[in-house]
Amino acid sequence: MKRRHLAGAMALAAALSVSAASASSHREAPFITRMPKVDATDFYLFRSYEAGREDFVTLIANYLPLQDAYGGPNYFSLDPDALYEIHVDNTGDGVEDLTFQFRFTNGLNGPEGITLPVGAAGAQKNVSVPFTNVGPITFNDRGTQNVQERFTVKVVRGPRRSGAAQDVTNTAGGSATFAKPADYVGTKSLGDAAAYETYARHHVYGVNIPGCAGAGRLFVGQRREPFAVNLGPVFDLVNAPPAVITDPSARGAVPNPLAKKNVTTLALEVPIACLKAGTQNVIGAWTTASVRQARAINPAATYTTPSREGGAWTQVSRLGMPLVNEVVIGIKDKDRFNASEPKDDAQFGDYVTHPTLPAVLELLFGTAGVKAPTVFPRADLVAAFLTGVTGVNANGSVAEMQRLNMALPVTAKASQNNLGAAACFVNGQLTLANPGCDPAGFPNGRRPGDDVVDVSLRVAMGYLLANDTQAPSRNIPFHDAVLQDASQFDAAFPYLTTPSAGANGDGT
Repeated sequence: MKRRHLAGAMALAAALSVSAASASSHREAPFITRMPKVDATDFYLFRSYEAGREDFVTLIANYLPLQDAYGGPNYFSLDPDALYEIHVDNTGDGVEDLTFQFRFTNGLNGPEGITLPVGAAGAQKNVSVPFTNVGPITFNDRGTQNVQERFTVKVVRGPRRSGAAQDVTNTAGGSATFAKPADYVGTKSLGDAAAYETYARHHVYGVNIPGCAGAGRLFVGQRREPFAVNLGPVFDLVNAPPAVITDPSARGAVPNPLAKKNVTTLALEVPIACLKAGTQNVIGAWTTASVRQARAINPAATYTTPSREGGAWTQVSRLGMPLVNEVVIGIKDKDRFNASEPKDDAQFGDYVTHPTLPAVLELLFGTAGVKAPTVFPRADLVAAFLTGVTGVNANGSVAEMQRLNMALPVTAKASQNNLGAAACFVNGQLTLANPGCDPAGFPNGRRPGDDVVDVSLRVAMGYLLANDTQAPSRNIPFHDAVLQDASQFDAAFPYLTTPSAGANGDGT
């Protein structure tokens, strides 16, 4: 294992992940702000740490950012005219070898939805109701649910558009169509938080994945926003006193402003053996969303056809490592990045060799003694950003993606360090015996409890460089005062927690 290479990877993780956005990747490019239903917010990739599931990898792609729990009457269905995908490169060429494709349908309960008789006898009419439900919803009784969202998943082997596609099916009964739980409208419709979680977990499916030995698991539904960041101050030129954001005792001093927001989660647990190619233990993964190239608005819109979509699938959202498009890619190229594929990432190399973020932090806090690293060009970041870390999670590809070494052991939830693998380094040297070292953490994949903001702030400013000449501020314990930790998440699939309730719950 080459120490400088692994240090470079950690530094890159910071440059790609530092500071924050509207959560990890929310509203990160101008064009995607027009299409929130296909806006990827966070992507997680880790060996499952649920007891007894260590031989599986969990992949989580979150979409549709900053959901206000009270956002009725239509709430937060995904786009039936979009294609949501999770890609896996297991041969190290920057091109997907496995793709999981999610498609959604939003059907009404009956040809006109739920109708109610209105009017006196003899002049009565059945009229369609304007609400998503007209009574309590349970897993066994969807009769009062006016809008019923379902989805399919296909696995594609080979190129995403031309490879062989096969249905992922339910181990119970073999169906290729799955029901998505209703968003958490509120306690009158779906019960208290415990009742809603019981209802939602009825939608955790065992699945058969063609070509894979052993069953995986699948969940698609609303979850509480898992990202933590001091959102407003960060984007107001990091509007916080240096004495606070450099005091390690102040981590967690500020409540997470995203705590009552929700997202929509696409979670898949896959056997490690299914993801491997030969003896290669490292995979790369990312998520994308695509829409049809052409859209014609229907002047006589119906519920199912408000527009007519046609042409080739065109990618509009992309997410691998957190925060790349927010704080690394220049604003002129943000939409280009969202439309690009990992194999073509050399076009964005200047943003890594000469990152602007450390310079911005020095500009904002230079009077308080904050200095950006002085190493240019950032060859260490280039190596890690485009190749992975030799001996750790390099897979041979030259591409930006999240990489996971599936052979590294799992760290149980109670023992996870929310600073990921940062504590594995002392003065830029890999020191596995250092207290708190957690090699299963970010950037070797990413777990929900990894505090990528705090890790990234510190590493971007040079924590992993060897000396103070290269990085004068490398030992300052930067943080955003909002804590991210494994204790905030569940210990079982899908790991992300019960969403905020729209009414009479903590979403009010």
